[in-house]
Amino acid sequence: MNDEDPKFALVTGTSSGVGAATARALVARGWHVAGLARRDAPFVDARYEHIVADLGDLATLRQTVAPRIVERLQETGWSRVGLVNNAAMPGLLGPIEQMDLDGLAEVLAVNVIAPVWAMGLFTRSAPEKAPLRIVNVSTGAATRGFAGLGAYGASKAALRMTGMVLAAELELPRQGDRRDIRILSYEPGTVDTPMQMHARTRSRETLPSVDLFVGFAARGALVSPTEPASEIAEFLESGAGDAFEERRLQGR
Repeated sequence: MNDEDPKFALVTGTSSGVGAATARALVARGWHVAGLARRDAPFVDARYEHIVADLGDLATLRQTVAPRIVERLQETGWSRVGLVNNAAMPGLLGPIEQMDLDGLAEVLAVNVIAPVWAMGLFTRSAPEKAPLRIVNVSTGAATRGFAGLGAYGASKAALRMTGMVLAAELELPRQGDRRDIRILSYEPGTVDTPMQMHARTRSRETLPSVDLFVGFAARGALVSPTEPASEIAEFLESGAGDAFEERRLQGR
């Protein structure tokens, strides 16, 4: 590795939206990035490696993705490591009383199981001397109830809490120096992404709070994915601080 300051990050959901913008921002800052998504790569760069995989396919994560990422993490010389849990399924919109069992399992696999697994993988496999920064992309639905967003909101709330738990575990007494690991639960605000379009085109029967999402677009309140991507990249390059932090897109 010839980089003077080699940095590596895994970003999920890089085929579009915040994930694609974050991968581009990190590459522009000199990071080596592995992007993981179900669809093809959004761009080509020597520092960018694209992994096509479904985060809901746990067998693929275990048998294919994990060895590939661990191999990258264990390459010599990383000065800093990052993980951005961005990918999420907005599906299974609708009242809780009508929730489908298989659909719920799929949402939780992508939105909770896969990112929690990734946090554990990075915590145990990243070089101990390299600062590790983890960003869990969150939402206002993780802390406030919106009619029709039961599965999505519950999954994001679970991920938010898991970040807090990991931070508490990192602060327990251990042999040697405390590792430089920080976790950010980050609300990017109302971003102009396919997920927003998906929400505002639902019927009121499916998503009773659809008018909220229609209003975001009508008022011009949607922001470009490049704005949260920049803040995520800045956190990955941040210095020492609290093990857990939560933050919303500045000025929103």
